[in-house]
Amino acid sequence: MSTSQSEKIAAFRKLHESGCFLLPNPWDAGSARYLQALGFKALASTSAGFAWTMGRNDYGLKVDEVVDHLSALCRVSDIPLNADFEGGFAVEPEGVAVNVKKAVAAGVAGLSIEDRAEAGAAEPLFDFALSVERIRAARMAIAQTGTGAVLTARCESYLVGMSDLKLTIERLAAYAEAGADCLYAPGLRTDADIRAVCEALAPLPVNVVVIDPGWTAAHLAGLGVRRISVGGGFARAAYGASMQIAKGWLEGGSLDRLTVTAPPIPMGQVFAG
Repeated sequence: MSTSQSEKIAAFRKLHESGCFLLPNPWDAGSARYLQALGFKALASTSAGFAWTMGRNDYGLKVDEVVDHLSALCRVSDIPLNADFEGGFAVEPEGVAVNVKKAVAAGVAGLSIEDRAEAGAAEPLFDFALSVERIRAARMAIAQTGTGAVLTARCESYLVGMSDLKLTIERLAAYAEAGADCLYAPGLRTDADIRAVCEALAPLPVNVVVIDPGWTAAHLAGLGVRRISVGGGFARAAYGASMQIAKGWLEGGSLDRLTVTAPPIPMGQVFAG
C-alpha cells in the first residue's frame, strides 16, 4: 500500500475532529480491501470476527496472532485501521505498554484498550485505579513510538451486566484524563444513555457500536456520536448466512438462496493488482 502510517494516523485524527463517521469492521484482509473499495474512510479490526476465522471464540487469541493479523490488514489497505486490541493482552500496565508498542509497529492508526477483567476474575472489570493506570501506560507507550496513534479507551460495564451509567461515565472520564483520545462504552442501547455519555465527555469523541439495526448515522450523530462501528456484526452476518444456506443444502435443498442472500460481487475489480 502506498499510504504511510503517519499519513493514515493524520487522516484518522482528522476524522475525529468533527462530524460523525462510519468505522466498519473487517474480519480478514479480503473484507478489508472490499470495505475500502466501497468508499469507507477508515476501518477497525474485530477481535471476535478474527477469532472466528481461526476457529476460536472471542478472547481466544494470543497477542502475536493479533499483531500479525493487524499487519495483514494494514498492508492491504490505504486507509486508517483502528485495532480492537482487547485488554492489551496483559493485566499489569507494563505488559499493556509492551503490547501496545507491538500493535503500533504493525502499522495501525489507532487502537482500543478495554477494562474487562480476565476470565475467572473475582470482578468483571479491572479495579478502577488499575484500569486508569493501564490507559495511562498505553498512552505513554504510544508517545514513546512517536506516531501519535489514536488511543480509544473502552469501559465494558454494559457488556458484563453492570448497566450503571454513572459508573460508566466516571470510568470513561478518568480514562480521558489518563490520555485517551476517544471513549467507547459498547452496549449502550438507549438514546438517553448515549446522549448522556457524549455530553459528559465532550469535546472528546465517543464511539458507539450499532446495537439497534434501525439506528442511522444521522440519528446517532444527532445524539453527539462521533464514530460508529459494528464490532463483529458483519462477520456474524457473513457466517450466519453462509451456514444457513449450507444447512439447507445439506438437508436436501437447493443452493438457490446463495445468489439471493449473497449476490455476486466484483471481486476481480477489488482484488486486482
